[in-house]
Amino acid sequence: MKTIITASLTGAISPKEKNSAIPCTPKEIAEDAVRVWKEGASVVHLHMRDEKNQGSMDHARFRETVQRIRDNTDIVINLTTSGKVGVTDDERIGHVIELKPELATFDAGSINFLPDGIFDNTAGFLSKIGKIMIENGVKPEVEIMDVGMLYAVEYYKAKGILLDPVHYQFVMGFFSGIAPTPENLLFMLDKIPEGSTWSAFGIGTGHMPILYTAIAKGGHVRVGLEDNIYYAKGQLATNSMLVARAARAIREFGNEVATPEEARKILGVNK
Repeated sequence: MKTIITASLTGAISPKEKNSAIPCTPKEIAEDAVRVWKEGASVVHLHMRDEKNQGSMDHARFRETVQRIRDNTDIVINLTTSGKVGVTDDERIGHVIELKPELATFDAGSINFLPDGIFDNTAGFLSKIGKIMIENGVKPEVEIMDVGMLYAVEYYKAKGILLDPVHYQFVMGFFSGIAPTPENLLFMLDKIPEGSTWSAFGIGTGHMPILYTAIAKGGHVRVGLEDNIYYAKGQLATNSMLVARAARAIREFGNEVATPEEARKILGVNK
């Protein structure tokens, strides 16, 4: 079996002050993408940061980063649509229309940040970006942060906003979302249709249990400093370290690490 490793390099929240290996400039992000590609990542999930290392939806930064990566690798590009709170719909989707990555995120519902705030994904916004992705040949990576979002996916499929087969990304341990336990992942897997593809990751200390459970259940995996800045207790990670460990775990289990071209075939996307 071929297992896809997605490397989520940066994120919008993890402070660089806590781990200096978090890449923040387009050059740093692209150079890290090359490193994880060499370690076995076949998909790279991209966020941008501004001059103060805060989350940004600056289209010029996306453009520069994607071009640098495409010039040096054949890795699958996956762009976030949720890299900063409080931006317009056009800021959240314009870079996807322009750059036409193979994948972009479709966060299947709103969820509370803790202790305050909201990650806002209204039905109107999701309907809009779902149609735009179809028109531009971009496959949604459907982010599932809690069980109810699985049922929201069925609503969007019935409306023609999402198309089968859906690719699910189980985001476990996100603020008020579902906890990152093997039991919870198994419960959610029981709810998705046959023929779907899926990946999973746990945030923080949930990283390892979800990594191993996903491999054992035949899914794909995501690792990276967006979700977890430690390699082990008290030991800071790099993106390359996390990808290399995931690749070893996949091979030890008896699977093969998917190449970018194999990932495209599994996900049904074109370069």
